[in-house]
Amino acid sequence: MAERSTAAVDVADNSGDEPLTAKADQSTSDGVAQKRERDTDADDTPGGGGTGHPGKASPPELHSGHKLARRYRLEECLTRLDGFSSWRAVDEKLRRAVGVHILPADHARARSVLAAARSSALLGDPRFVQVLDAVDENDLVYVVHEWLPDATELTTLLASGPLEAHDAYQMVTHVSQAMAAAHREGLSHLRLNPGTVLRTSSGQWRIRGLAVNAALRGIGSDTPQRTDTEAIGALLYAALTQRWPYEDDAYGLSGLPKGVGLIAPDQVRAGVHRGLSELAMRALANNGATASRHESPCTTPEELAKAIGEMPRIRPPESAFTAPPEYQRTTYQQGTYGRPSGAPGLTQPVPTPPPPLQSRTGKALKWVVSALLIAALGLGSWQLAEALMHQGDKSNDTHQTQTPGGNDKNSDGKNSTGAQIKVQGAREFVAKGDAQHPNDVDKTYDGNSSTFWKTSTFIDGPALAPYKPGVGIVYDLGSAQKLATASIGLRYGGDHTTVDLYAADSLTPSSLTSMTKIGTITTSGTTATVKVAKPVKTQYVLVWLTAVPYSGSDASAYTGAGYKQAISDVKFTG
Repeated sequence: MAERSTAAVDVADNSGDEPLTAKADQSTSDGVAQKRERDTDADDTPGGGGTGHPGKASPPELHSGHKLARRYRLEECLTRLDGFSSWRAVDEKLRRAVGVHILPADHARARSVLAAARSSALLGDPRFVQVLDAVDENDLVYVVHEWLPDATELTTLLASGPLEAHDAYQMVTHVSQAMAAAHREGLSHLRLNPGTVLRTSSGQWRIRGLAVNAALRGIGSDTPQRTDTEAIGALLYAALTQRWPYEDDAYGLSGLPKGVGLIAPDQVRAGVHRGLSELAMRALANNGATASRHESPCTTPEELAKAIGEMPRIRPPESAFTAPPEYQRTTYQQGTYGRPSGAPGLTQPVPTPPPPLQSRTGKALKWVVSALLIAALGLGSWQLAEALMHQGDKSNDTHQTQTPGGNDKNSDGKNSTGAQIKVQGAREFVAKGDAQHPNDVDKTYDGNSSTFWKTSTFIDGPALAPYKPGVGIVYDLGSAQKLATASIGLRYGGDHTTVDLYAADSLTPSSLTSMTKIGTITTSGTTATVKVAKPVKTQYVLVWLTAVPYSGSDASAYTGAGYKQAISDVKFTG
């Protein structure tokens, strides 16, 4: 299994197994639990997709200090439930904390847990807490996963109040996109709740327990995409209102009042963002629960991610400006700095300094300075007059020898200072296959070098052909402009990036062959400056990537290792 550098515990929820549409789950604090359930023999709740009682298998008799595979030293038991236990442990080989789930090999769900863990590990998406190892040995089955000591559960974040609109928007965006990617690979979660969604100290959102949590509890679903989508809707609802969208209290949150049914978040709490409120209702829609003012329900994470992409972007709140301290006048003559102390309400007079240079020495100094100034002025005037006379003689000679063809470079009266051309709009151009990230094209000219538009991650490279002829963005310069250069900021360096420049006839050209190629460059750095080979006037310009470098996984951009590139800044000059 591919190992990752960070870690977070992923302990199974100890609450009931009914899906979100039936009953709210009970809260469990995974990894930082203070209430731990031990030796619980309760059966799975009907209707939750469980496999029933796990059989006669009993939890392994393990203790702190026990080692698995002579490598994983168990430190603290976090959960003991339904024949399995979850531990915080230390990987002595790599000297890092990890989480471990342990079952007897003859446990009724041991095979399904192993299969779920191995499938989850193959996904390799950094938005999920990664499975590091899945082993069957010595009558035990155990799953080792990341431990994130710097991460905070959504449960803890909501304890102090609802999230800001931008934070809630970021959370639902990342979770829905991650689950859409998992479902495309045939993986579902089925246990999404505020205890399985984490925010790291760097602001990234991570999901733990993909496939494994459900397998540990024997949970299945005939409609896994619908179950996960409704769970994401419940997370967004809780983030906006600090309330659980069902009648029962759960995860430290109060439920909705009895008998009122499902009401929109902006009716529960004042000031809730209207667009996010409607989005939560579309995800939670079940059996006609959606209010009439809302659009059609989102029944899959893919549909939910698309609906989020169609929303106007929610910008982060501006940081509060702190006014500088009031100017403090210095009263050095009084022997103090700052304002002089005195009785409240009384104005302290500032002593008037004595007139300067009133002594005999001061008067003599004034006369010397005055004499020097007069001499300097006289010398300067004489030199200036001589220079003007000399210049007059030179100008006469110049007029006699000057030809009518002088100043050819500026004879057309045009200014060729290389002024920057402002981009008025942009659109991703797709020549073959699927689009990359069409909703992020405006990030390439927003003046913020930390935002970017990225390509997909490709297995082969650097050349994208034959899989794709290329990927890129068409920019609208507002009107026909004389284009000289294009400067492109790139996120990843390496061997190598090839950028072509095309003059297009519209923001949505019909094909690559309908455009005129006007420049190209290949670089191994993080900037590319494409110079136009021949002067051209155009309103629309295509920046076209035909080769991208290999780069490792990028957690902040949610991309794995492979051939990829991202554009952070595009500037055109005339």
